[in-house]
Amino acid sequence: MKHARLLVVDDEPVLLKMVTTVLHKEGFVNLSTAASGQEALTLVQAQPFDLILLDVQLPDMQGYEVCTEIRRLSDVPIFFLTARSSDLDKISGFAYGADDYITKPFNPLELVARIKAHLKRQEALLGSRQETKVHYIGDLEIRLEEGTAYKNGVPLQLTAQLFRLLCFFAASPNRIFSKEQIYEQVWGEMSFGDDTTVTVHIRKLREKIEDVPSKPRYLLTLRGLGYKFVSEVAQ
Repeated sequence: MKHARLLVVDDEPVLLKMVTTVLHKEGFVNLSTAASGQEALTLVQAQPFDLILLDVQLPDMQGYEVCTEIRRLSDVPIFFLTARSSDLDKISGFAYGADDYITKPFNPLELVARIKAHLKRQEALLGSRQETKVHYIGDLEIRLEEGTAYKNGVPLQLTAQLFRLLCFFAASPNRIFSKEQIYEQVWGEMSFGDDTTVTVHIRKLREKIEDVPSKPRYLLTLRGLGYKFVSEVAQ
């Protein structure tokens, strides 16, 4: 985990220094920084990263635009850093392909905890791929070893976080999970998230795997209980 390649993108020198200093103290050694959207895109094109911290307000372009461009190149996990804290802002961030949303000012130790939790879940997912390599559920095919999923043989365009969420449900079909359990299992051990994070990702996953997202067959909502991913669906 400590050898993960991280990219921190922010045009505030003080914040950039604070974040990188804390990450260095926590043992992360492969750190790159960028102060503009174009500089970030140049770095992403030149080398792979395991996680990106991306400010929304950059001098040359919006972080949302940068995220969209990165998504054309990679499914690397992206955490937005922003002073915007409304539910609408969070939903917009996730809609652009973010995996997490951290509002300023933030506790740097909480940021590190989120990063560690995310990378830990990624390592656990990679480890599970050695045990079960492919899940076949209805018209879905989930190839764990490749990190890809298909519906009726057509590749699904999933961010890293959506793929992890799908794998989580596929590994425990027909079991009911609360929003809190989903967040802790998919996003990390500590429940830093809120209802918005889980709800938005559930909606986006349904848009990918369901024929009619408003009438799901796979990912069901059990009012007052949570969500269940069924292993047998009517074709």
